[in-house]
Amino acid sequence: MRYVVIMAGGSGTRLWPLSRQGTPKQLLPLVEGRSLLRLAFERSLASVPAEQVMVVTGAAYADQVVAQLPELPAGNILGEPVGRDSLNAVAWAAAVLARRDPDAVIAQVTADHVIEPLAQFVTTLGQAFAVAETDPGALVTLGVVPTSPHTGYGYLHRGGPLPGHPHACLVTEFAEKPAREVAEAYLASGDYWWNSGMFVWRAATVLEQVRLLLPTNYEGVTALAAEPERLQEIFPSLIKTSVDYGIMEPVSHGQGSAHVVAVGLAVHWRDVGGYASLAEVLPQDAEGNAHSGTVVTLDACGNVVVNADPSGLVGLIGVCDLVVVRTATATLVVPLDQAERVKELVAAVITRAGSQFA
Repeated sequence: MRYVVIMAGGSGTRLWPLSRQGTPKQLLPLVEGRSLLRLAFERSLASVPAEQVMVVTGAAYADQVVAQLPELPAGNILGEPVGRDSLNAVAWAAAVLARRDPDAVIAQVTADHVIEPLAQFVTTLGQAFAVAETDPGALVTLGVVPTSPHTGYGYLHRGGPLPGHPHACLVTEFAEKPAREVAEAYLASGDYWWNSGMFVWRAATVLEQVRLLLPTNYEGVTALAAEPERLQEIFPSLIKTSVDYGIMEPVSHGQGSAHVVAVGLAVHWRDVGGYASLAEVLPQDAEGNAHSGTVVTLDACGNVVVNADPSGLVGLIGVCDLVVVRTATATLVVPLDQAERVKELVAAVITRAGSQFA
């Protein structure tokens, strides 16, 4: 049977002060009054019914997930007591679903994305499901067909076609976020896709790779699936690593027992990780100011202005290419080309002003 697992556990520090410890970015109403989690759930329902959707999130956010996704069965929310990176979220969900359904095939998606049009996403996800269902050794990744030499995304190097699947190809390399000139070369070659961080695989197949490559984590998640009451004991002890570093990259280099396959996703895709990407999904005025909330500008251009304080107003005069964010308890002002440094600022805020502002 087909399932969708939504990873929704990130803290979203690059969107501070909108995203805070108690209200991470995936739970905020960032896109036309809906959260990224809600958008991910609605995309999932286009492929499977609600009872076949699972959400992995921080235990502290579980009640908010329930409130935002009332259609989701309570047993389909896995709350991590501590963050142990994406591999353990993947492996825990796979172990739970494998116990329920040994033939489970999982689409692993994240609550960070804005994807349009929906119909094309559903078609591509169906193609990826078909590959995993007919090729038991396949770890399928969705590769977004690039539209620009983006330096904020990782890339997949496409190899030869997968026999019997005209929409799929082998993956020969996972490339890190490149410099501008490297990204331009990737785009010009036509041989690289953006790494979306979304995957489709059989639960049994991905668990077998965890067993071979990270046996301690495999023992932990399988024990946890069998004895969920041991969550506080087992989960914090798991080795912390990402699914790319722990599984996908080693398997693409011949380790493990599987092979990595990519299916091309030709959609308008945005990974809303920071303010530059958030600007792309917000409305813009004639001067190119992306804005949300009550904002007034004069002779200002190319700014990202978010006013999350309903009792106040943000005004800009004669400035360009800034990020200006106001909340009830914190204000951020940063040049747009330095917005990726917000994560550094959060660390300084905790040190100098206290964790209550983080």
